[in-house]
Amino acid sequence: MQKWEAVEGNLASPRGFRGAAVAAGIKKTRGELDLALLVCDAPAATAAGLFTTNLVAAAPVTLSRQNLVESRGRCRALVVNSGNANACTGRKGLQAAKESARAAAKLLNLQPEQVLVASTGVIGVGLEPALITSQLPALVENLSIENASAVARAIMTTDTFPKTCVLRSEVGRNPVYLAGIAKGAGMIHPNMATLLSFLTTDALIGPRTLQNLLRTAVDVSFNRVTVDGDTSTNDTVLAWASGMATVGVRPGNASWAWFLEGLTELCQRLARMIARDGEGAKKLVMVEVRGARKPSDAERVARAIANSPLVKTAVAGSDPNWGRILCAAGYSGATFDPDKVDIRINDLLVCRGGMDAGFDEAAARKELEGKEMTLRLDLHQGSASAHIWTCDMTHDYITINASYRT
Repeated sequence: MQKWEAVEGNLASPRGFRGAAVAAGIKKTRGELDLALLVCDAPAATAAGLFTTNLVAAAPVTLSRQNLVESRGRCRALVVNSGNANACTGRKGLQAAKESARAAAKLLNLQPEQVLVASTGVIGVGLEPALITSQLPALVENLSIENASAVARAIMTTDTFPKTCVLRSEVGRNPVYLAGIAKGAGMIHPNMATLLSFLTTDALIGPRTLQNLLRTAVDVSFNRVTVDGDTSTNDTVLAWASGMATVGVRPGNASWAWFLEGLTELCQRLARMIARDGEGAKKLVMVEVRGARKPSDAERVARAIANSPLVKTAVAGSDPNWGRILCAAGYSGATFDPDKVDIRINDLLVCRGGMDAGFDEAAARKELEGKEMTLRLDLHQGSASAHIWTCDMTHDYITINASYRT
């Protein structure tokens, strides 16, 4: 089994997948792609999914959860729109989601429970199902490997670029592909999945195994990214395995570790793109915590720092205000001795033993002026560690979100 490597391609690079996208008039801006269809042609395809933990869950989340259960993980298509979240829309919203799934199933000769749905956009605005169902025949007609490239653009809202990645490996002489797309720039602070992300592979994987692999990979990728501390109503991560590579993945042997390595790398690459593209963001930041007593303490500290508006604005202004970092660690709920904490900006020590390390101010500012950086804390309490990806917070974040609905 070879190492996974990044290659050119799209969501349909794994064998057995086709996609298409169209401008359906759901978005306010005329002519923008806002509706997509992804189909797996393999009859034995499997699917898995993770969804928002927000108690206020959108209609597509409710229906897709249900369909994954009713189909026993044998879903083969996805209808996804941007521009309207179809959240907080009551019975009409759920009916709109069901109509979309039924219409797609009829055109594709599938059962309705084999079709998953996803939406992203404005909350609390009714979604007219005809905007979707009227475009489905054209989407089906245009399904192809090449047209699947447009799916990544069709799911964008405030994103500034499409987020996509394709990985390739070999087992013997048999190539295996993993591909993924994601969208998200705001309302990013998951506790299970995040935003929208769709993943495909041509490996042969059972639905339960795929679900377990997805959960493990998401925990160290999408669950480790935050932009603004808000968990959306529509967070969805879905994965499909066509099985057309005939390379099986089973628990308890080398195939599991090999595939999980690739799936984790894919998800982490997409997660970093999300943090880098945070609304109004200019800098990608990794918060790295070491020396905690237990993993939960390390994660609490990392999340508190990554979500702190004071830390994020200091980074935006290239201000090496390490006191804000230590302060956030202190209110995180983790147990540690503040008098033992060391803080570094990249490799530059700015705090030693909970006090100023006598660093060069100009050098520290220079470290913070880069497009990517790491804030490193060593608690000196144990051996546990954790990391979180985040971004800085600029005036543009307010500008974007102050007028998002209108």
